[in-house]
Amino acid sequence: MIKGLAITPPVLGRISIGKLVEKNDKLLPQKDDQFTITSQVQNKDGWVNHPLDEEFRKTSTNGKLRSIPVRMLFNDPDLNLRAEYSLFDKKNGRPICVGNGETCRRNTETGIEILPCPSPDHCPLAQGGQCKPYGRLNVKIGDDDELGTFIFRTTGYNSIRTLAARLQYYQAVSGNLLACLPLQLKIRSKSTTQSHRTPIYYVDLTVRDGTTLEQAIVEAKTIEQQRLECGYDQVALDEAAKIGFANATFEDSEDEIPDVVEEFYAENAEVVTSSDQVVQPITQSKRPSLKVSLKQKLENKAVGLSDSAD
Repeated sequence: MIKGLAITPPVLGRISIGKLVEKNDKLLPQKDDQFTITSQVQNKDGWVNHPLDEEFRKTSTNGKLRSIPVRMLFNDPDLNLRAEYSLFDKKNGRPICVGNGETCRRNTETGIEILPCPSPDHCPLAQGGQCKPYGRLNVKIGDDDELGTFIFRTTGYNSIRTLAARLQYYQAVSGNLLACLPLQLKIRSKSTTQSHRTPIYYVDLTVRDGTTLEQAIVEAKTIEQQRLECGYDQVALDEAAKIGFANATFEDSEDEIPDVVEEFYAENAEVVTSSDQVVQPITQSKRPSLKVSLKQKLENKAVGLSDSAD
């Protein structure tokens, strides 16, 4: 296994509850009250919707996709949802510091150092609001790919806190059968004084509509028995995932970093509330600095493939 490369669950697409739109030469986050399921392909208009997005909308109310049937890939909640405080370099998009409120892994001139993490409110390096909670949830949608997942990224406290609690609770009440439970991601809303009484949308995790928790646990036990009979080793899968995540200091690959920074860690001072998160707008003049290196690499790869074909 290549050291320094995080081995993460295979990603088939993305799940979001908002998008970036261009306005006055800026990319601004636009609030949404529904999910969008996209592929991993982009065109000039942004991310291309995954076929599952249209499929689920056909059976949704008013075409609004407010719930998605999912299952977890792992029994361990922390493998399905990784949430950390994250600080990115505004110039190149690389992670500077990632911590959990107790310890952090910080990229310094002398290499990676393990240091105390006092949380963003009490960390001198985090002043200015650039260090935020950053959560990544991998879920299974459909049965076409048993190990393929869709990823939901968020810097929203409400989504991270709710998803973390639900995963821990469902693992506990099911007797460690989290990966076998029939679950769904669901859009919820709330208003606070900070949001000036406008709705804030966040993501929750529940058992599927029309199913009680007791029925979901019975189904999970049936699925577990079927898996045991055919030799499906959930314990070994969780252990392999732990080793894979621990294989690198930071989870996000170099190709993913520009998109992560563009979506959650923009540079300008103006703040806009988007769904469950506070995101800063990006001017078009700033945006290319995060994209150039990736574009050049893709072009270089294309040239390399062309050369090898010749």
